[in-house]
Amino acid sequence: MDVPPPAEHPTVEVTMARLTPYLSFRTEARDALEFYGAVLGGEVEINTFDSIPGMIDDPSEGHLVMHGSVTTTGGLVLMASDTPSSTPYVAPNRGITVSLTGGPEDLAYVRGVVSGLSDGATDVMPFEMAPWGDYYGQLTDRYGIAWLFDVGAEEPQPAP
Repeated sequence: MDVPPPAEHPTVEVTMARLTPYLSFRTEARDALEFYGAVLGGEVEINTFDSIPGMIDDPSEGHLVMHGSVTTTGGLVLMASDTPSSTPYVAPNRGITVSLTGGPEDLAYVRGVVSGLSDGATDVMPFEMAPWGDYYGQLTDRYGIAWLFDVGAEEPQPAP
């Protein structure tokens, strides 16, 4: 597929487009979304398969999450769904990492998220000052989702 380089794309103010992580689970989406909502401080919305007639082959799976999301007051959005048994399931951790980044003003918030997601996490790299001058860390949460955290440190103040 031929895609022109960015310089050849017209400059357009895009106000609707967003790039949002969408996580796939076998049956844990509800629990994961509620956990992420508590950790991120967001509103959880969940729609199940049985909320729309004809969406599921096995009625016993109607309680599974067809689509769910966590939306924070700061505008972060994380989406997820379950995968019914009639559909092949592919775990999301195939080279994909959810990245939470920010500037110095976000340090306390990101520290809190790291702390919350650390409960039951594996492969934890502590969130601390990295050689390049940012706070950095990573982990795999209790649901097997890889997370990366990077927060720019305060700029050094010039000497008086």
